[in-house]
Amino acid sequence: MIQMMLRPRWVAMLVLALAIAAGFALLGQWQLSRAIESGVVVERSTEKVLPLNEIVQPDGPPYDSANGQMVTVDGFWVAGDEQLIADRLNGGESGYWVVSHFITSEGAHIAVARGWAPDKKSAEAARENLQVGTAVEVTLNGRFVAAEAPELPKDGRDSHEMTTVAPAALINIWKGFTDQSVYFGYIVDAKAAPGLAVIDSPVPLEDAALNWLNVFYALEWAVFAGFAVFLWFRLVKDAVEREEEEAAIAAAGTPDALP
Repeated sequence: MIQMMLRPRWVAMLVLALAIAAGFALLGQWQLSRAIESGVVVERSTEKVLPLNEIVQPDGPPYDSANGQMVTVDGFWVAGDEQLIADRLNGGESGYWVVSHFITSEGAHIAVARGWAPDKKSAEAARENLQVGTAVEVTLNGRFVAAEAPELPKDGRDSHEMTTVAPAALINIWKGFTDQSVYFGYIVDAKAAPGLAVIDSPVPLEDAALNWLNVFYALEWAVFAGFAVFLWFRLVKDAVEREEEEAAIAAAGTPDALP
């Protein structure tokens, strides 16, 4: 069989098979590098306070890079548009958020979580204090968070009770809101309103998962590379077996050749 492998025809086919295998190996390496790149965490400075309109625009979904970013914005509170959000954890303890309606100086609307209370009674008392406000421009600093989806209360609770900060639901109860610009997210105030505790707002964790689809493709290309060499070996082996069989027939004096 070694003599067969050394024939020019099969040497040339081996070179072709190795070239094809090398191409497959390069494609596999490229797929693997893509999988690794997708799993690399790109650090971003979320704690640097940036103007809100620099990281996200109203009337559209925010980019992932905007989620968790500390922002600043000027605008006005809309007194009387405070809502309670139940089942919010603060330091591992469940309680209530008080969420206000804020209009930026550019006229866009956004929800702002003003603070946390351990029980509904305390949250309602704080909300009453906030509902007596004046239209004075203020500078708001806090962490921007992507909007949450509306959820129906569970366990037979009041159907009007909110458990998520969902602008899609809030705009239906905000006073005087029609079709103005709105941010699909909210701000967690860096300071707490009177009667409320500051909401825990830790630095967001960067979570990047390895792209297993690219890893699977890389393994596929490796299999293809191995198959190219195996196919060459199989063809050589078949050729050797065919010649040996033909030689055996000739030695037996059979004039007929194999098909």
